[in-house]
Amino acid sequence: MAVARSLRRTSPITLLLAALLAFGFLFFLLTPSASTPVTVQQRQQDAADHPLSPPTKPFLKNQPSRANGEKAPPPVVHYHLNELKATDNPAANGERVLILTPMARFYQEYWDNLVKLSYPHELISLGFILPKTKEGNAATAALQAAVAATQSGPIDDRFASVTILRQDFDPPIISQDEKERHKIENQKVRRESMSRARNSLLFTTLGPATSWVLWLDADIVETPHTLIQDLAKHNKAVIVPNCYQRYYNTEKKAMDVRPYDYNSWRDSETALQLASKMGPDEILLEGYAEMATYRSLMAYMAVEGGDPHREVQLDGVGGTALMVKAEVHRDGAMFPAFPFYHLVETEGFAKMARRLGYTCWGLPNYFVYHYNE
Repeated sequence: MAVARSLRRTSPITLLLAALLAFGFLFFLLTPSASTPVTVQQRQQDAADHPLSPPTKPFLKNQPSRANGEKAPPPVVHYHLNELKATDNPAANGERVLILTPMARFYQEYWDNLVKLSYPHELISLGFILPKTKEGNAATAALQAAVAATQSGPIDDRFASVTILRQDFDPPIISQDEKERHKIENQKVRRESMSRARNSLLFTTLGPATSWVLWLDADIVETPHTLIQDLAKHNKAVIVPNCYQRYYNTEKKAMDVRPYDYNSWRDSETALQLASKMGPDEILLEGYAEMATYRSLMAYMAVEGGDPHREVQLDGVGGTALMVKAEVHRDGAMFPAFPFYHLVETEGFAKMARRLGYTCWGLPNYFVYHYNE
């Protein structure tokens, strides 16, 4: 019987080499990896060497060298995120906190307040994103000077690391004056741009050792020094304090306080009905007479002398001082730069977190204070 042409052309050497190759491939697949899981100590020591470097690195700082002096390839490191905890006592448990700030202007009061936070600074990483504008350039220079002074100062004041990013897109509103920023006609494009900046900052800096993310606006100039511990104590996935503003009351002839952030609220039937009649690209806004939603605003839930740890459940949250368990972001909750159930940015984030099964909370009697322009 005639032998098939393909078999006639296949030599025994070719078959032997094919068998050896198949055996080697199976050996590679079935051999267990020699990599070991990262330890808790390694997680807490994975800050970058340089103070302006990202908060976590894809490989360990001290790599072994080969005999010829060349650096060996970085090892494969396994991070078991199921073992990463975010508890009501983060300092005692060595939990790392990532403080993220979108910044258009630099306020020295913001930085001074940040440095005074009593949470162990070796467990805090900072992240900033600034626009590439004339004002953004000035803010970047001032921020870098403040970072350099702190990171070369007393050890207890130094942060684990600092990341400074520049936006790769132009801001829709050049002026950062308060009146211009808060015009209703500017809100949609402004807040969609803010969402893009927040997401860029979050996805660049969130590391495998991060337990908590604190969003802190660049114009928050006064908070309790125990802000991180106080918010984490409630052990909520998403929690926000009440943002007020100090000002001179001309009627009282004395300093006074007033609500500032109206983005933390409970929903209303009126707002839901308004949303049901909106087009797909329209958004609901809070705090404007032109769009009366009749939501219950946390800004007006404050009680003078009330319990600062009183909790209220919220449907929308502001981002002036927003504490989030890192697992919420890892599960996919970000800041929509598009109408999401007719909400964008931080309010859209709250809706997204709720859709993922998380509950948002607020502290109406716990205050942080916004800069008064």
